[in-house]
Amino acid sequence: MAAMLRVLGIDPGSNVLGWGVVEGDGQRALHIAHGCVRQKSGAPLPDRLSRIFADLSEVIAEHKPHAVAVEEVFVSQNVRSALVLGHARGAAIVAAGAAALPVAEYTPMQIKKAVVGYGKADKKQVQEMMRMLLCLPKIPAQDAADALAVSLCHVNQAAWNQRANAAIAGIKLA
Repeated sequence: MAAMLRVLGIDPGSNVLGWGVVEGDGQRALHIAHGCVRQKSGAPLPDRLSRIFADLSEVIAEHKPHAVAVEEVFVSQNVRSALVLGHARGAAIVAAGAAALPVAEYTPMQIKKAVVGYGKADKKQVQEMMRMLLCLPKIPAQDAADALAVSLCHVNQAAWNQRANAAIAGIKLA
């Protein structure tokens, strides 16, 4: 049986950043905690980034994850929004780096495919799937649900990688 991996998943945002901690082995998953870092409207960017770093550092200290997984930036029409989102991701990644934790990154499509089975699933489907898969009493807030999905995606990917590496190690080359 594979060891349980505890992962902090992050759905980055400069106004609302979701986080979720899941522990699993690829066959089962256990919800540890989730929440959001909510910012004051109009707060200066340096203050928001500092708060993201500080709050995530506290989450890391309290829940002691083995790894951090972060959703990659999706650039649509608004380049400025994507840049600000990139700063929020950077603050989150620095918090992981300060705790000497490995960081994995996944696209929104990879995450949705891993947890819903469909890469273009909508936000409500992700929220409901997190409630069901993690046996939550109610549907989590959208940003927290997305973060839990990032965590679960990484748990499943890590388990798959471990099984693949074990299979490869068992192959004898002539």
